[in-house]
Amino acid sequence: MSMRDDQLDVLNVGGESYDYYRIGDLEGIDHLPYSLKVLVENLVRNIDGANITDAQVRELLAWDPAADPSHEIQFTPSRVVMQDFTGVPCVVDLATMRDAVKALGGDPEVINPQVQSDMIIDHSVQIDAYGVDDAVQINMDIEYERNGERYQFLRWGQQAFENFRVVPPGTGIIHQVNIEYLAQVVMTKAASDGRALAYLDSCVGTDSHTTTVNGLGVLGWGVGGIEAEAAMLGQPISMLVPRVVGFKLKGSIPEGVTATDVVLTITDMLRRHGVVGKFVEFYGEGIASVPLANRATIGNMSPEFGSTCGIFPIDEVTLDYLRLTGRSDEQVALVKAYAKANKLWHDVNDPDYAEPQYSEYLELDLSTVVPSIAGPKRPQDRIELAKAKTTFEQTLPGYVTEKTNGNPVHVSTDFRGDFDLRNGDVAIASITSCTNTSNPSVMVAAGLIARNAVAKGLHPKPWVKTSLAPGSQVVADYLKQAGLQDDLDRLGYQLVGFGCATCIGNSGPLLPEISAAINENDLTVTAVLSGNRNFEGRISPDVKMNYLASPPLVIAYALAGTMDFDFETEPLGTDPEGNAVFLKDIWPTNEEVEQVVSGNVSREMFLNDYASVFEGDARWKGLDVPEGELFVWNPDSTYVRKQTFFDGMSATPAPVEDIRDARVLAFLGDSVTTDHISPAGAFKATSPAGEYLIEHGVEPKNFNSYGSRRGNHEVMVRGTFGNIRLRNMLLASVGEEVRPGGYTYDFLAMKPTTIYEASRDYIAANVPLVVIGGKEYGTGSSRDWAAKGTAMLGVKAVIVESFERIHRSNLIGMGVLPLQFPEGESAESLGLDGTETYSIDGITALNDGVTPKTVHVEATHKDGSKTEFEAVVRIDTPGEADYYRNGGILQYVLRNLMAK
Repeated sequence: MSMRDDQLDVLNVGGESYDYYRIGDLEGIDHLPYSLKVLVENLVRNIDGANITDAQVRELLAWDPAADPSHEIQFTPSRVVMQDFTGVPCVVDLATMRDAVKALGGDPEVINPQVQSDMIIDHSVQIDAYGVDDAVQINMDIEYERNGERYQFLRWGQQAFENFRVVPPGTGIIHQVNIEYLAQVVMTKAASDGRALAYLDSCVGTDSHTTTVNGLGVLGWGVGGIEAEAAMLGQPISMLVPRVVGFKLKGSIPEGVTATDVVLTITDMLRRHGVVGKFVEFYGEGIASVPLANRATIGNMSPEFGSTCGIFPIDEVTLDYLRLTGRSDEQVALVKAYAKANKLWHDVNDPDYAEPQYSEYLELDLSTVVPSIAGPKRPQDRIELAKAKTTFEQTLPGYVTEKTNGNPVHVSTDFRGDFDLRNGDVAIASITSCTNTSNPSVMVAAGLIARNAVAKGLHPKPWVKTSLAPGSQVVADYLKQAGLQDDLDRLGYQLVGFGCATCIGNSGPLLPEISAAINENDLTVTAVLSGNRNFEGRISPDVKMNYLASPPLVIAYALAGTMDFDFETEPLGTDPEGNAVFLKDIWPTNEEVEQVVSGNVSREMFLNDYASVFEGDARWKGLDVPEGELFVWNPDSTYVRKQTFFDGMSATPAPVEDIRDARVLAFLGDSVTTDHISPAGAFKATSPAGEYLIEHGVEPKNFNSYGSRRGNHEVMVRGTFGNIRLRNMLLASVGEEVRPGGYTYDFLAMKPTTIYEASRDYIAANVPLVVIGGKEYGTGSSRDWAAKGTAMLGVKAVIVESFERIHRSNLIGMGVLPLQFPEGESAESLGLDGTETYSIDGITALNDGVTPKTVHVEATHKDGSKTEFEAVVRIDTPGEADYYRNGGILQYVLRNLMAK
């Protein structure tokens, strides 16, 4: 008998009996971190004697905290969650796979999600209307006009695929819907004998901030859409058991400090410590005083730490939140009983409590946290609020060019009147995103600061685009019940939608007059948002500097109107009596915030708002939905097109080959993010994607965003590496001007051109391509198109100093080889500038089932001289090697399903 059979037991809860896999008595379990206990249960439950064995479980139980990751396991998530930007391509791929199966003579219906898969449509709302009472309805109407094709396709998918649900637009942000409704902490399903099996909830999501659910004790993290599709199709995720960082919290948050300040401080600490590829786990007696919403806010920022997850264990705080959000008494009782039976319950006062062992340790006394912001281009660049003005003044000169007008620029508008615009002025102040709008304490604090500001006669400056995009309808409920929405409305913070808006670049256009003034005078204006991402070019094409802040500080900066402001010494304005009003005069106390939260956030709100979560409004119900197991592709569609990944695919993979005489498509520096690579946000008519749409009869006003067109690979490949902040230094290497954006040098045509056009020349001439980069390549969101687009441009290998986890995995999933320079070396130290041709030998060892640790790279310079080095192969697991040999993860999965 296997361990799987031995550990099957019965759990009795309130008169109900559940089968479950008992891990509490396994030798070695006591001192494992909570997160690794979750993995133990996952492995035991899924032992099959081949991919997952008893020996692998025992290796995990014998985990050495001090060891570097080397033990491979297969993690099988219980659920997959998707947002629509990354989810639409997943469904496009599944629909295309059905076509491919039919073409190969199989049954298309073998392509179905094998685990519960939920898509929350939250990324498509754009803030076109703001500062008016009906902004939500206006923006929703425009959203359906722009995305009708996509939404019809998703409704087809909902009825065509099993185990696939869709949460319609206007409901909330994926991560808030996940923690408030979808996540169960402990799940149940009927076994073949009719008995109910209880098992741990876990998930992966097509958004890096899936880690929000870690605050609930659910292990999960963001993956690329490619990896998510494989998980949907029943493929376990191959991973190395990571190092686990124990993070002890103690003390309590002082007066005037918010949960946002805490997460920015933790982000700063963990980035300095270095946690890329590691689990971070919060523990100790201090966490009992950390509210669940704060835990979710902390977990949400895990991608900003760089860690795989940022998890809290299950305790009474978890149960209280489950009750508040409408989970049944039976579910709450099951979670508690299951956690205690399997030694997953956290209570340091329990006599049987054993403190986990960790690989590394950090500690934060919450009483030492001070108000903070982060920016202007990375979430880990924390700035103490008291030093924000000075830091801004030191940073601004780096954004000024010879074209910049240093004088006030007069602007005249119909909507907001006349005013002068200056460098440093706040053009966008948006309360948005999953990080903070899931947290009642900071949302109520924003409402209270609005109330106090209105009472003092203060108003945002007229050039500030103000917006409020909560994470769920419950936020609107409690703000309205507390009377705070009225005060927010008076400051221009009317609801604009329920979704991920400003944080992903859907901030919408600035007033045309403001945009013109900015661009004609090369002004450096700023954005302040309560989000988690502030990378260059992400928030708005008109805004150069972006700062993260708590919701109440977002309003404070809207009132100040500029980043060049010291809240300690400068007044926000004057009250009706002419008295100066400072931030401290309108900032609510922690006690005031807590009173409003406890008096206005109720279980009934959650029950009401989620009662019909999958039904949608009249717009959703009125969509014309196609039928059938195969999707009927519209050849004229510019939103949804059949993918080309499986064109000409054979039943067995061709051998992998070494790379010969490749050219460099892009020669890049450090911290190239997936935002730099993957198409996102708006795009111009003169871009390759814009030209494509115009050729297909789409007017520029109807372009929509790249994100909304992710179901059309023709648009997406044309926008890959097209970010306006990308700097391809290959142009400098050949003596050309480095134009920001998607430009390169075409060595066949011997001229500078767009990356897309150059790639077409190289593909036509059968010339392979490589990308060269620096440290932390692929930082940021789990954008599948960062890898898909790279592959479709003809890139065969990416050679950098270091990768971030998700993008490296996604490159392999698309058949692109991730390589690293030798330790301590870089393109610069090796004398490379991108003008060389590259040959890479040793890849063919994979055909013999061997993953080489290094491959030999030979770079031939223009003068015929050569630079040679051994590049480290970042195919980290046998599973990844299988994917690469098959040309990608989807090809691997399809072939396996066909073989069954």
